Amino acid sequence: MSRIGNKPITVPEGIEVKLDGKKVTVKGPKGTLEKVVHNNIDVKFENGVITVTRPNDEKENRSLHGLTRTLINNMIQGVSKEFEKQLEINGVGYRAAKQGKTLVLTLGYSHPVKMDEPEGITYEVPNPNSIIVKGIDKELVGQMAAEIREKRPPEVYRGKGIKYVDEHIRRKEGKTGK
Repeated sequence: MSRIGNKPITVPEGIEVKLDGKKVTVKGPKGTLEKVVHNNIDVKFENGVITVTRPNDEKENRSLHGLTRTLINNMIQGVSKEFEKQLEINGVGYRAAKQGKTLVLTLGYSHPVKMDEPEGITYEVPNPNSIIVKGIDKELVGQMAAEIREKRPPEVYRGKGIKYVDEHIRRKEGKTGK
């Protein structure tokens, strides 16, 4: 049995949950999120508690059970408090700046890298060496943070590049001279 899938989700006050067939809509103070649930998974909302059930123990249904419960829980957490990912820029001359709704990265290329904020995501640049990606959709926040990191991933010899704040880069020693 799925331990995660069987846990009921209690909906806090101030958050509205609406079920339209296989579509789950969660509305809260930060915004609204929608998700379509797989046909094999049943979602019930009664007395402020959401329960997710599966029809049988087939492999696909078992994997979808816990996943669906976690996605709905993330939606509820996102509309009550935003998710955020913090990135750190290391390297001489590497920096970030924000111009309006555009993130401008100077990463040692011949041109600055510009990234526009997608809908539902905000970039914050508290100092030139750090970026904070915020939003209510956990999947979108992670995707945008990964796309920013992809512009200049950290290299293993000097650690230059963009990395997550909690990420540890395994360093290599480099050449040894005679």
